[in-house]
Amino acid sequence: MALDISGMIPDMLNAAGSELGERWPEARDYAETEFKKTAETLLLIDKLLREEKIDQERARLHFEFQKASMKTVLLTVEGLGLLAAERAINAALDVVRKTVNRALGFGLL
Repeated sequence: MALDISGMIPDMLNAAGSELGERWPEARDYAETEFKKTAETLLLIDKLLREEKIDQERARLHFEFQKASMKTVLLTVEGLGLLAAERAINAALDVVRKTVNRALGFGLL
């Protein structure tokens, strides 16, 4: 099953926004940009796996780089601490975990 990212970004934004509460307005634009990049990264990983250009380990590494990028960007928001950034990222990924892992055929997220 091919990965479908339609609806993924709004779901991720809602989950992250719930985690960040009052800090969400200042982080939203940053998060939206990063979640779009994350969705594009997931599509690329899906494509490369289907074409057998990467294996599961390489897919995990590729995704970890994107996850680190999300964390770095969210940490640039003034007043947003490491724990808050990680909670927001984890919440965003939790809402798409099943869809992504099912489409890829293994537990990437």
